[in-house]
Amino acid sequence: MEAIRPLARTLLRDRAYASIRDAIVAGEIEPGAVVRDAELAERLGLSRAPVREAFARLVDEGLLESKPQSYTRVTQVVAADVRDAAAVVGAMHELVTRIAVPRLFAADIETMRAANERFAAAVAAGDVDEALRADDQLHDVLVRVSGNRAAAATTARYTPLIRRLERRRFGEGGNCRSAGLHDRLIEACAAGDVDEAVRVTAEIWRGLAELADSD
Repeated sequence: MEAIRPLARTLLRDRAYASIRDAIVAGEIEPGAVVRDAELAERLGLSRAPVREAFARLVDEGLLESKPQSYTRVTQVVAADVRDAAAVVGAMHELVTRIAVPRLFAADIETMRAANERFAAAVAAGDVDEALRADDQLHDVLVRVSGNRAAAATTARYTPLIRRLERRRFGEGGNCRSAGLHDRLIEACAAGDVDEAVRVTAEIWRGLAELADSD
């Protein structure tokens, strides 16, 4: 009984947060849409308390905006916010790449290669969900191997702001050159070339910042 009370609350809060965040990033809840805790709690099969906690976290992360006693709504996709997020997330990925490359095993490289194959196939098929999932899986190898929890938390916090714009551009028929950049990154990692891996990582995230500039 001692472990159940705090664990249950944490899991419900995290479940509500992840579900609402993913719906916002996917565009299922559109920018400007008003969200109500009672309605979402019913849809998620939860009480209102964990949904309110999720709202507070999403406001802090920039996906929701709230005016007390008035409304809570999904924020617009703002180029400056995406650009700022890309700069921060890019810096974290450069950091974890520098740490992780000397620690990578052959199995880690193969995981990255497989993820990039799925990514390229998904891009070719126009499957944005699978493309972004595979992209996350590839880069998460370096985040995981680095062991830097602060970088992992920062990346997880700000990546959804970037993903919203990526998804929109993907839906508009935008092309994607990341599969080739991923190949270069993987080859640098396989060769143990830290500096080249960091350079390619910087190029990947610079491209996402430029995506925001062209919005």
